[in-house]
Amino acid sequence: MLEVKDLEKRFGGVKAVDKCSLRVEERSITGLIGPNGAGKTTVFNLISGLYKPDGGEIWFLGDRIDGLPSHEIARRAISRTFQIPREFKEMTVLENLMLIPQKQKGENIFNSLFRPKIVKVQERENRDKALRILEFLELAHLKDEYAKNLSSGQKKLLELAKILMSDPRVILLDEPGAGVNPTLMKKLVRSIEKLREEGITFFLIEHDMDLVTYLCDRVIVMNKGRKMTEGTPQEIKKDKRVLEAYLGA
Repeated sequence: MLEVKDLEKRFGGVKAVDKCSLRVEERSITGLIGPNGAGKTTVFNLISGLYKPDGGEIWFLGDRIDGLPSHEIARRAISRTFQIPREFKEMTVLENLMLIPQKQKGENIFNSLFRPKIVKVQERENRDKALRILEFLELAHLKDEYAKNLSSGQKKLLELAKILMSDPRVILLDEPGAGVNPTLMKKLVRSIEKLREEGITFFLIEHDMDLVTYLCDRVIVMNKGRKMTEGTPQEIKKDKRVLEAYLGA
């Protein structure tokens, strides 16, 4: 579904990503792990269009997408979260979701002035969809709470809720477990598993190997900008090269 071929990215004299190639299969949960500075987040930034690659190719569902702007990649149903959630702090949880759908009729002044009924119909549809997503993620009781007041774990769930408003086919999760308490982590894990059952593909960066082992079908290991190896979580945990990369042995 998603394929990276010989991807390269330099920052000055540093090669953050160096001839990296990897694949993510449809309806899978694939983990991307490696020591700090391995190039994992840079790969996500390249896939999502935040950076332009210096070399290599990125393919999604048979189309080449490297070099496309991030909004165009998002339109192709690839969405991502960030290590630090980027919520609209002064808006409620529900309002955060209502902003996401594209081509909202109320954004057109003519519609707002002369076709208010179609604007209201679409707003009602978007609101209903947002409430269903909040219910699914067990955030409905916080719909009127300002986003800035949420805990770190709740903000991670809100990030996922915002993504679901855009009907993604692939979700890139950057350290979903970081700063999340065990109770909310269980909610997040249940949500990811249910969404995979509904056909969504996940590609996630994570340092918590217990979480990776529980969630992931396959794990890709990066080190020094390259793919070192890949396999099942059980195979990766036994790989001496992976242990050396993490522990510096």
